[in-house]
Amino acid sequence: MTRTTTPPPRAARRAVATVFFLNGAVFSSWVPRIPEVKDALGLGDGALGAALLGPALGAVVAMSAAGALVSRHGSRPVVRAALAAFCAVPVLIGLAPTWAALVAALTLWGAAMGTLDVAMNSAGMAVQTRYPRPIMSGLHGCFSLGALVGAGTGAFAAHLRLPVPWHLLAAGAAALVLGAVATRALLPAGDDALHTGPAFARPTRPLMLLAALAFAGLLAEGAAADWSALYLRDTLGAGAGTAGAGYAAFTLAMTVGRLTGDRLVAAYGPVRVVRRLAALAATGFTAALLVAEIPAALAGLALLGLGLACVVPIIFTAAGRSAGGPGPAIAAVSSCGYLGFIAGPPLIGMAAEAVGLGGALGLVAALVALLALGAPAVAPAGRARPHRAPARGGDGARHVPDAPEPPRPA
Repeated sequence: MTRTTTPPPRAARRAVATVFFLNGAVFSSWVPRIPEVKDALGLGDGALGAALLGPALGAVVAMSAAGALVSRHGSRPVVRAALAAFCAVPVLIGLAPTWAALVAALTLWGAAMGTLDVAMNSAGMAVQTRYPRPIMSGLHGCFSLGALVGAGTGAFAAHLRLPVPWHLLAAGAAALVLGAVATRALLPAGDDALHTGPAFARPTRPLMLLAALAFAGLLAEGAAADWSALYLRDTLGAGAGTAGAGYAAFTLAMTVGRLTGDRLVAAYGPVRVVRRLAALAATGFTAALLVAEIPAALAGLALLGLGLACVVPIIFTAAGRSAGGPGPAIAAVSSCGYLGFIAGPPLIGMAAEAVGLGGALGLVAALVALLALGAPAVAPAGRARPHRAPARGGDGARHVPDAPEPPRPA
């Protein structure tokens, strides 16, 4: 077995993990303050819903440009610039005096968020190619941990009645300082800059398959997140606290799945992990919908979070091996994923008008089942830009994969 000649860049891995954590923390810190922003501006549900599309739309628009920037300049400078903007903009949301100003601030924040999403995943892939084992699920697990911390911090700030602008300013400033220190350890920009080649990813068949999986996975995730509490309350008759526990079960299971996902990928390979977890989630969530009882629904949501946990990290890892470099490919796949996340909640709402919310959530189970069927698309068929040429044995198998192959049966 051929071994790498240099130690893995642990400091760079910690730096990328910190960026993922800060991304989740800053974003989720604002979520508990949404009701106060709504009340301060006198917005109805429809107006607030339209405003909340801003971050996703801004992200989708910015992602293609972000991929081109990473391709030309490397992920490090793009991460640092995008993180600074991502931390600075939230205070504008808290200060917005009108609905139009709120939409503008949220859209600008989404553009910074989308740019950061592409750049930090590209930075993660740059570290991944130098690591002897998978790390991407763990990085996304750090985002989930940050989201839990940020949501708790935001809820505490709301409990203290801290003014929204001051809270968002403090959260952004703290993240900005931590990020400025942490990102000094990122790999040099030249390590993942192409300087030549396409600025945008070509729509090859493998890339389109990955984009379709990202669309389905994030559509299911967004729909489950937005409709789980309403399903528990309105369909099953749960109280407010129990209804909120549904999303908590989903999020905690997803966090656990991501933090343990790298070990699973190392042991069984990405295809088996996606196929088996997605099959488990689809089966468990379908059974929960059929039983239609509160305990079953909570268990089904936990299984759904667990099944979706590793999908996006594995898809991004597969996209990062594309011939055009990780930046443009991750940008293309992320854009499709964000479109799915945007489309999911309203699609479930329209379906619920026709067949009821329980029946509409069956579409989520069907999408997760499709993820299991599409799992072969994430197979590590080869690295487009390896750090060093992988050694091959007599059977043609790679012996230094960036995502280890599953053990073969004797």
